[in-house]
Amino acid sequence: MSRSINITLFRWAGTWGPFKVSIPCGECTLTKDIILDTLNNELADIDVKFDVRDWLSEWWKPLLRGGWHAPIVMVNGKVVSQGQALNRGLLTQAVIEETDNAELVGNHLYGKNGCSHCTLAKDAFDRAGIDYVYHNVVKDSRSMYEMFARVKPIVGPKTPITVPQIWIDGAYVGGATAITKQLISA
Repeated sequence: MSRSINITLFRWAGTWGPFKVSIPCGECTLTKDIILDTLNNELADIDVKFDVRDWLSEWWKPLLRGGWHAPIVMVNGKVVSQGQALNRGLLTQAVIEETDNAELVGNHLYGKNGCSHCTLAKDAFDRAGIDYVYHNVVKDSRSMYEMFARVKPIVGPKTPITVPQIWIDGAYVGGATAITKQLISA
């Protein structure tokens, strides 16, 4: 069972002493819109709790974690962005890394268009008559970050990740060479 992910946006607004800011900055508003859109699209099936806080009223909370310049975006207490409008890829990556990445069920191929090894792997699946789910890691940032989160613990943090990355019956196989060998020997 996956656990809930907490996203907090500290926006430039609030009160501190004689200072009062009631209208958040444009980048803070843009960041909120990006978070909401990312939650409704790339991260729609992940349990996320989103909270907007006024930085001026609670500046010490993100500061203790290294966040000092609004807009500050935190995922489960870790600063993932600050001082500029949020890059949705950073948010997607941070949330995916915080999920428990339940085991894959079935056959999956993570790849990209124009990759000859990906085409070879797809052809191997097709020739063997095996259904699979294709994840385009260039067109779908969530697929890319899921692939990294699944492969890095297997191959190590310093090993470069290439495509394709393949799972058969939920078990990690590797790349195109591995699947070709496995399907030919089956």
